[in-house]
Amino acid sequence: MTDIVVQRSADWLSGAGLRPTRQRMTLASLLVGDGQDRHVTAESLFDAATDADEKVSLATVYNTLRAFCDVGLMREITVDGSKSYFDTNMTDHPHFYWEDTAKLTDAPAEQLEIRHLPDAPEGAEIASVDVVIRLRRK
Repeated sequence: MTDIVVQRSADWLSGAGLRPTRQRMTLASLLVGDGQDRHVTAESLFDAATDADEKVSLATVYNTLRAFCDVGLMREITVDGSKSYFDTNMTDHPHFYWEDTAKLTDAPAEQLEIRHLPDAPEGAEIASVDVVIRLRRK
């Protein structure tokens, strides 16, 4: 890892109050080391770590992604109720889900307009609204 990748990763973790363990630093560098936002699955992040010759188990990847979500570094987007993607972009924005490649990408937020949401049932409040637009190639 270059000095800038290490610093960017350490800053990302410390900004959320997380201790920079070896596994967290390894995964953080793959997620934010180059300054770009990512949409990953646990499996794709595990594969990226393996490709980089980093020793980390799939269980550790899952646990670390959960910890990153718990402290607000990432958010989980569920597609089809079973496939989870993890997004480093914490701004409110919609997503495109590409059915043919099972990839999740950002959709242009400025083109989305939600005029009205239904009232939440008695005793509940709306926590968030996730917009996933499913695409298939023509």
